[in-house]
Amino acid sequence: MGILARTSTLMRAKMNRLLDRAENPSETLDVAYDKQIEMLRNVKRGVVEMVSTKRRLELQAGKVQDNISKLDAQARQAMDMGREDMARLALERKQHAITELQDLDQQISGLELEQEKLTKAEQRLQAKVQAFRTKKEIIKAQYKAAQAQVRIGSALSGISEEMGDITLSVERAEDKTEALRAKSGAIDELAESGVLNMDIDGKDDISRELDKLSANAEVENELAALKASVSEKKSLPEGQS
Repeated sequence: MGILARTSTLMRAKMNRLLDRAENPSETLDVAYDKQIEMLRNVKRGVVEMVSTKRRLELQAGKVQDNISKLDAQARQAMDMGREDMARLALERKQHAITELQDLDQQISGLELEQEKLTKAEQRLQAKVQAFRTKKEIIKAQYKAAQAQVRIGSALSGISEEMGDITLSVERAEDKTEALRAKSGAIDELAESGVLNMDIDGKDDISRELDKLSANAEVENELAALKASVSEKKSLPEGQS
């Protein structure tokens, strides 16, 4: 039995959680209000039926009262005419009518009490329904405001997350920019120091120096050849070329 009780409790708890998730407070309040309005209508119908019944009994009592007066008059008339038997019969019927009238009066008094109770119950219920309606509208307004706050909070949360991603992107872009600036500065520094100096032919410093030495050697050779040619001309006799 203990296991079954615990299982039943867990099942009810799960069902309550599911209902809480699916339940719309605004709709629930409106349904509850409609039920109270229906109860109030039933009470009002009960009051109306009570009044109608009392009125019918009052009409019937009025007829019985008229009949009592009529029978009393008949009894008097019969006695005046010397008909004691007829007078007795009229008085007997009058007594039955009086008894009937008493019963009707008791019923009418009872209905008046019930009508008073129902009227007071209707007034109390009317006040409760009105109070519930006011509270219902307040709760619905608060629920809508809470929904709006949740939506705004969710939007702000999404913006915050998006701004966090944007901030990281900006930081990465700044880091890359600083790295490029540092690299550009290093290249400028190397270029100024001559480390990166290189002709457009792609030769390095050693190759350029060797080429320079070769060019100087060619110049010296040509200069020596010119000197030898001039010396040879000077040593020849006049008239010979």
